[in-house]
Amino acid sequence: MEVKELILQRFTELEKQMNDLREVPAGTTGLTWYPQDAWQAWATSVANLFDGAFGRTSVHFETFERLHQNRKSNSDVDAAKGVFRAAKADFEGGYVFNLERAVIGEVFGDFVVLAKEALANGNHIAAAVLASAALEDALKRFASSRGVDILGKTMQEVVNSLKAKGFVAGAQKSLLDAMPKVRNQAMHADWTKLTASDAASVIGFVEQFLIANF
Repeated sequence: MEVKELILQRFTELEKQMNDLREVPAGTTGLTWYPQDAWQAWATSVANLFDGAFGRTSVHFETFERLHQNRKSNSDVDAAKGVFRAAKADFEGGYVFNLERAVIGEVFGDFVVLAKEALANGNHIAAAVLASAALEDALKRFASSRGVDILGKTMQEVVNSLKAKGFVAGAQKSLLDAMPKVRNQAMHADWTKLTASDAASVIGFVEQFLIANF
């Protein structure tokens, strides 16, 4: 099961737990209160989910955790439920914006620009090196974000894992098959085998890959 599917499954489970939370009489005061054990169990699990899904610096996590840690009344619990519903809707709708990924995309985009300039100036070797470095790092970050183990893996092994798990398919899959060979020639100084077309193909692929995934 993919990471996203696991997160969605956990959202569903915790939504059910949330709906099962019921106020009970608080002694003989005539007031009602959410049971502390049930509230803490649910809130702790939600905080853990938000940490993994959005990160500790996200507005979802920070808002919920503030309510979790400073609960003083039933209205705080109701507010926490509202935050949970909003977070679930944002995640399901794909409206989760990851600043780290955006920054990474910009950095890799700069590599592509430099590679294009090098190719335009007749230096296809430098172009291939720059584009290959950007592609390998982007592929590994993409694979890691999908739960693929990349520790100590070569680019070819990462590509194989992505293909096996169905994270790349169709025309992208066919084009990606040729990338490790060009990468190895560029990174291992086997430059006599590199052509301007090789450099252009890597640049084109990494550019589209970044647009689609970062």
